[in-house]
Amino acid sequence: MHDLRHACASYLPACGASPRTVMKTLGHSQIALAMNTYAHVLPDIERAAVDAVAKQLFG
Repeated sequence: MHDLRHACASYLPACGASPRTVMKTLGHSQIALAMNTYAHVLPDIERAAVDAVAKQLFG
């Protein structure tokens, strides 16, 4: 069950879910708890966001 919960928490932000959605889905009381616990998925998401902004700005 733990692995399923962890997978869900990893896939939610990767699929575009907001930190608040991740927090509420997992039943955490604070966004920071959810994001700090599952931060290992954030580098790829951050890179994609930066790339998207760069594409908009510079084509």
